[in-house]
Amino acid sequence: MNAQGWTADAADVLRAGPGFRLADVDPDATPGYGGDKRSGAKDLEVGRQRLGDLQERLFARSRVGETDDAVLLVLQAMDSAGKGGIVRHVVGGVDPQGVALAAFKAPTPEERAQDFLWRIEKRLPEPGFIGVFDRSHYEDVLIGRVRSLASPEEIDRRYDAIAEFEDRVAASGTRIVKVMMHISQDEQKTRLMERLDRPEKHWKFNPGDVDERLVWDDYMAAYQTVFERTSTDAAPWHVIPANRKWYARLAVQELLLAALQDIDPQWPTASYDVEAERKRLAAS
Repeated sequence: MNAQGWTADAADVLRAGPGFRLADVDPDATPGYGGDKRSGAKDLEVGRQRLGDLQERLFARSRVGETDDAVLLVLQAMDSAGKGGIVRHVVGGVDPQGVALAAFKAPTPEERAQDFLWRIEKRLPEPGFIGVFDRSHYEDVLIGRVRSLASPEEIDRRYDAIAEFEDRVAASGTRIVKVMMHISQDEQKTRLMERLDRPEKHWKFNPGDVDERLVWDDYMAAYQTVFERTSTDAAPWHVIPANRKWYARLAVQELLLAALQDIDPQWPTASYDVEAERKRLAAS
């Protein structure tokens, strides 16, 4: 077990590779992590400091034009799976000036007049940034398929278009971290009921979520196809059991850390004579 409690590489154990079956994933499991909720909280704090340091280094290098690297976190899940908690407790632990959050809703008339990837490309993170897509272009092959918002032929075209798009984005220097947070149908019911039981949570409840529960199996089938068609070497999918919020947050953090460590950003070198400036400042 490493210092942060991981007994295996999170990217490996969570990856949706060849032969992956979503039906085999236990939403209550904590694959690759040997600790419990208490140790997970401690490790999350340690990881938050590491993530903040790496993100600041990456951002600093971009400000002086020394890197084209960026990270894009794509979050997909059924409602109430905890995407907001990831944004607050994982991404929220770094300097916000280096984070770009995009929450994609139903497309506007202008967006519908373009190819479905048009609005996505406009929100890709700049060099030095961690970009977060709270829902993404995958809505166009998930709800688009389940609710028949496009023809089967168009849905089929979109899988290949997405894979080609992500290959291009990855080749430009952006590490893509794609995460599906997988909760059980029973756990979702508990979380949605809590929103109804607590007045301060009523604003988070959407009656449409109940309608989506009625086609749960259709969504699981749509996700399975997404993994089969778009989990590539350049942009692999990772499926995170999310019934335990503490584990899901820790796992997403670990994937982000791995992406940043792969970039290995160093502090930028000064473009001026440090000692000369020290003397000038002392004399001023």
